[in-house]
Amino acid sequence: MAFLKLNGAQLFYQWDGPEYAPVLVFSNSLGSTHRMWDPQLEAFTQHFRILRYDGRGHGQSSATPGPYSIEQLAGDVLQLLDALKLDHVYYCGLSMGGMIGMHLGATHAARLHKMVLCNTAAKIGTPDVWNARITAVQTGGMKAVAGAVIDRWLTAAYRTAHPRETAEVLSMLEGCAPAGYAATCAAVRDADFRQKLAGVRVPTQVIAGTHDPATPPADGRALSELIRGAKYTELSAAHLSNIEARDEFNREALAFLKPQGAHG
Repeated sequence: MAFLKLNGAQLFYQWDGPEYAPVLVFSNSLGSTHRMWDPQLEAFTQHFRILRYDGRGHGQSSATPGPYSIEQLAGDVLQLLDALKLDHVYYCGLSMGGMIGMHLGATHAARLHKMVLCNTAAKIGTPDVWNARITAVQTGGMKAVAGAVIDRWLTAAYRTAHPRETAEVLSMLEGCAPAGYAATCAAVRDADFRQKLAGVRVPTQVIAGTHDPATPPADGRALSELIRGAKYTELSAAHLSNIEARDEFNREALAFLKPQGAHG
């Protein structure tokens, strides 16, 4: 368990995997913690040293006063890399984590070998939707939105077939600090990368979920068209494709990310 003071916040981070392996950073969705990537650890630590962290306002990281911006949250990642003396990393981010990846790819491409942008979009939702969610959380806490969020995160079929996994995801969501969640909602609300992605020069894979109502496949296809040379992959899942389609996600993302010459 490790913490760093950076950019006005205390950030929690965790290492997994062999020290000699190339570093892969996993970046979370809004409302989740580093634990959302547990389904990836066994497969990915065979090839990478995994660096996970709790985003500002989430998990064990501090909830500084908001609103936040994607640029600020991406700055947290850059300061984390600098503090750990990591010049170049592989990157995989889902939803909000994908937006952080877009910013890094557009402004700090030299820091990234390759990136995977999962279940995300250059622009997610409308200001009215985000403002309503911020108000709901500020007045009613996380339980006011958790039910609707979990319906978008995982399909009904998955929730029925996997009650334990669903309960773990719901617990992670409901455990989020309302102030941190609301401040981060503002970051996603205000982010728009549609005019910024043509300049990305990082090898990129876009992963979308066929049944994702939050960032549907059309968003993923548009993203892959905006980023030159991006590979598009679609999985049978809702928003948390890394959990719902774990095996397929691991296989597809690893096939893209693994350094050339790596085996297994």
